[in-house]
Amino acid sequence: MAYDYDLIVVGGGAAGLVAAKLGAGLGKRVAVVEKSRLGGECTLYGCVPSKTLIKTARVARVIDNMGNVGLASGRPVPIDKSNVFPRVRSVVEKVYQGHRPEVLERLGIRVFIGQTRFLDNHRIETDGAVLSARSFVICTGSGPLVLPIPGIDTVPYLTNKTLFDLDDAPASMAVLGAGPIGMEMAQAFAYLGTAVTVIEAGGQVLAREDGELTKLLAGRMAAQGITLLTGTKAIGVERKGGGVEVAVEDASGGERSVAAEKLLVAVGRKPNIEGLGLEAAGVDYTQKGILADAHMRTTAPNIYTCGDVTGPYQFSHMAEYQARIAARNALIPFKARADYANYIWCTFTDPEFAHAGLTEEEAAALHGAVRVYRWRYADTDRGRTEAEEFGMAKFICDRKGRLLGAHILGERAGELIHEAQIVRTLGIPFHKLDSVIHVYPTLTDVVRQPAKLAHIDKLQNSLLVRIAKRLFG
Repeated sequence: MAYDYDLIVVGGGAAGLVAAKLGAGLGKRVAVVEKSRLGGECTLYGCVPSKTLIKTARVARVIDNMGNVGLASGRPVPIDKSNVFPRVRSVVEKVYQGHRPEVLERLGIRVFIGQTRFLDNHRIETDGAVLSARSFVICTGSGPLVLPIPGIDTVPYLTNKTLFDLDDAPASMAVLGAGPIGMEMAQAFAYLGTAVTVIEAGGQVLAREDGELTKLLAGRMAAQGITLLTGTKAIGVERKGGGVEVAVEDASGGERSVAAEKLLVAVGRKPNIEGLGLEAAGVDYTQKGILADAHMRTTAPNIYTCGDVTGPYQFSHMAEYQARIAARNALIPFKARADYANYIWCTFTDPEFAHAGLTEEEAAALHGAVRVYRWRYADTDRGRTEAEEFGMAKFICDRKGRLLGAHILGERAGELIHEAQIVRTLGIPFHKLDSVIHVYPTLTDVVRQPAKLAHIDKLQNSLLVRIAKRLFG
């Protein structure tokens, strides 16, 4: 049977763009169908606008703390914030320019904008047109999850999709959820002068992070004036004057209310699967997303999936990783497998919180005895010169010195974590980093010094060293 395309990519976000470009690079006939604008969640509502706002907020924080680097100023330093959100939107637009349909068309990729649904596993209907393909990659992403809290639909709550449409930072904000989005935005708005209260049903903020480092970050944010209510769930929402009031209940059953000008809902994500007609294509799914095997293949043999719509990790870099596998497998007979052993992410709080592999708690549960190497930013010369002495790096190794997990809370953690990620991915013992020459003075001491400790451990446990100690000790 003749098909219009070799590959149709459903969804034009981070994963979809990678999949489509790979297909076109292989010389295949490729089309992308997208219901709105190309670029997806990351470009339009996530990574790009949030990190732009975070940069502005951190500059405001630096100005407010000039005394830390020896600069005296009158306080408070007047700052005109009227261009903060227009700038955020301008940066989004600048990044979007690289994702415009014309850009893809120049690569030989056809772009269709409109609502899409499957008619069967080889045909879709997009804005009235029927298109066929030998294979498909579904990467429709995810959207903000809004829990059915009584009264939530009666208030003008914000999500990451509407947050950056604001004209100014509000005087106060209640944030539901202490995950990455909630914590990043809570701190950014606090730096811009907003009184922020974070409401989290779980027992700690950033539930997937290392417990020891999470406590450090929570303490820092509390010291900055951010109210963190953990073990507390929202049980009702209503309008109050020109703002909102959130009724909350703590773990002991005590109730109170939190009043704020704005309410940000950041309790999680849900897969974008509504209206796709997946049943007609024979694609199975659950509330957590589309089901896929290790080859990123769905229950329909010619349909693959990747990104937030299937998980398990909802990050742009993981979506791109999966997209390369999905597109390759959709077009080439020799199948590749997704391997999540070396997952990695970073939460862009101040300071950054980077995560690669198992936490100390997870590693101990899986491997029993583990070795943990720590180094504080306060013990690095560059941390002192930069006035960035808050934070710590942790590296968890098994008995053979293999790196099971790396966690860095501190300045530039998102960059520093990659040195550990390389040794994890390549299977190099952690102590080997001690033999790598590092520039002085740099923050890489938070990686190099723990590697030196691991090297010392290895030497002390060496049979030859133990014999030498007995002979010459």
